[in-house]
Amino acid sequence: MAARKKKKKAPARKKAPARKKARGKKSSSRDMLCVGSKVKAYIKANGMKCSGELVGALSEAVHSVLDGAITRCTENRRSTVRPHDL
Repeated sequence: MAARKKKKKAPARKKAPARKKARGKKSSSRDMLCVGSKVKAYIKANGMKCSGELVGALSEAVHSVLDGAITRCTENRRSTVRPHDL
């Protein structure tokens, strides 16, 4: 019997480098409440540039405003948050 030739294995592909975590960002368990592309488009339409951290900061500000509205609503013994609670 003839000896079989061993097949060469294809070289292993290199994995894409892992994305770096942004410096200075605090990890937050809160969900994003703002649509980043819409915020950036609005700012660009007004001739300005957008920082990478802006959308996260805006989302935190929205969380703060909503938390205040929820507190006010709870103090008034209501379960529906209304515009005047903002």
